[in-house]
Amino acid sequence: MRVGTFTLAAQFPGQGPGEALHRAVRSAEVTEEAGLDAVWLAEHHFVPYGVCPSAVTLAALLLGRTQRIRVGTAVSVLPTVHPVALGEQTALLHLTSGGRFTLGVGRGGPWVDLEVFGAGLPAYETGFPESLDLLLRWLRQPTVASDGERFSFREVPVVPRPDELLGGPPQGAEVVVACTSPGTVRLAAERGLPMLLGMHCGDEEKAEMVALWRRTARAAGLTPEEIAGAAHVSAGVAQLGESVAEASEVLLKAMPGWLRQGLDAHVTVDGRTRAKRDPHGYTELLCGLHPVGPPRLAADRIAATAERTGIQRFALLTEGSGDLAATEANVRRLGEEVLPLLS
Repeated sequence: MRVGTFTLAAQFPGQGPGEALHRAVRSAEVTEEAGLDAVWLAEHHFVPYGVCPSAVTLAALLLGRTQRIRVGTAVSVLPTVHPVALGEQTALLHLTSGGRFTLGVGRGGPWVDLEVFGAGLPAYETGFPESLDLLLRWLRQPTVASDGERFSFREVPVVPRPDELLGGPPQGAEVVVACTSPGTVRLAAERGLPMLLGMHCGDEEKAEMVALWRRTARAAGLTPEEIAGAAHVSAGVAQLGESVAEASEVLLKAMPGWLRQGLDAHVTVDGRTRAKRDPHGYTELLCGLHPVGPPRLAADRIAATAERTGIQRFALLTEGSGDLAATEANVRRLGEEVLPLLS
């Protein structure tokens, strides 16, 4: 079982972006010190919900500051970038880190980002499969050309190639796909790509998505070994305390204010009405779903999710207190007190 942290670089009320980013970098360093497996980095634009606008850039910094852990994006928003540019960055980080980088990609949302970056609403609504397939071809082939609806260019060589990793057999860069709907689950399964499943989902919903992925992958011709080896990732929240009440209180004091200002700042590109979560109710939901409480309970909840869903990789949000010292202590407890209970 592989347990890592999930970092949003969340800007809590009263904080500036610099404080949020410093906490993100420091908590990633502590993730390695605590013996955890990976750090996963979110990407957002123009909102205090998360102030990291480029997950691959922050990943590059953290790969340079660490020696052992994997660093992944959760996720790089594919509709707002050129797939070839993202593929080149992925190959660069894969090769220079010794294979420690994982590229997580997602469709994002219908936000004003699409206008600012010139992608347009179709890139979000219909263009994700084309972008994903172009990205995968770039990461798997020696030369690539494109004649798609959005991307069209002559054949060019792939430089550098991600399968030229030194010190071992040819090994391509790992790609995972954030899945929030059956359509995206099928898209990932048909391409044999592992899923990243969100922290708003409970075990039952995640188990159903894994089962759909397996059925679709089998129909697409993947071998039993390929299906069994798919390393899906479950996102969640982790907050350690002496009791469930104590740990939940930490999150209930800090997270609703952050969620309220962060979610309210999202602007749709076309003015569509969007449903908004109740920040306090959402925090309570997360506390009930995830490892929030004493170490033994936290370990039991992680193990139960693994048993119910078959997922063995976890990306756990540990910055829910909004405080640097408390976040560091939380990450250390996760590594020192919870991880041994899982092994």
